[in-house]
Amino acid sequence: MTLHGKTILITGAARRIGRALARAVAGAGADVIIHFGNSRGEAESVQAEIQALGRKAFLLQADLADQTQVASLMARAREFGPVYALVNNAAIFEPLTWDNSNLDDWNRHLMVNLTVPFLLSQAFARVPEPKGNRRIVNLLDWRAERPGPDHMPYTISKAALAALTRSLAVALAPDVTVNGLALGAVLPPSDGKATNAILERVPAQRWANIEEVGNTLLFLLDGPTYITGEIIHVDGGRHLL
Repeated sequence: MTLHGKTILITGAARRIGRALARAVAGAGADVIIHFGNSRGEAESVQAEIQALGRKAFLLQADLADQTQVASLMARAREFGPVYALVNNAAIFEPLTWDNSNLDDWNRHLMVNLTVPFLLSQAFARVPEPKGNRRIVNLLDWRAERPGPDHMPYTISKAALAALTRSLAVALAPDVTVNGLALGAVLPPSDGKATNAILERVPAQRWANIEEVGNTLLFLLDGPTYITGEIIHVDGGRHLL
């Protein structure tokens, strides 16, 4: 697989999984537009890593909770050149249930996790370049297929994003493929509360290797164009239980 000569925009690419995805596509030869919100130092760090690989890396700051900034994000990204692929990775993930979620929590999750991917996908698809097939990949979660009572605003937003992925796959064909990447136990939670109990309901009985996530993304970015509307689970089988 090779992505040489192609530019890929990844939202939330400064930290955690987004950072790993940025490194993966750069390792496959792509230039990367690193979107970040407040993590400028980390964004500059991953930019340096990508440049060390001999690829170009561009920084693009935007607050995804601000509709005005979101509206101009794709046009700003195109200033770096034609965008071959959009990876909607940025997300809010908060441990809220039905009884401690308020309207602001709900709207915040839906804005960043669902509305922003829709608006960016819309802006991406409206520009018919570069010529030939282009790609959108939405980062999902195994919870999207099996919603539970925990992380409720997050889970519902990801379930809706799964539906949006399939809808856009039909709407944007044949020029743009749209697929999803649903993750499970990849990185320990940022709140430091990870325990081995997380793995009790993972058939694979282990955490994912971050390289496995990156390799799956590369497949969706450079694999067959006859694959669209699919959601690939990289969760060790967690969504089956």
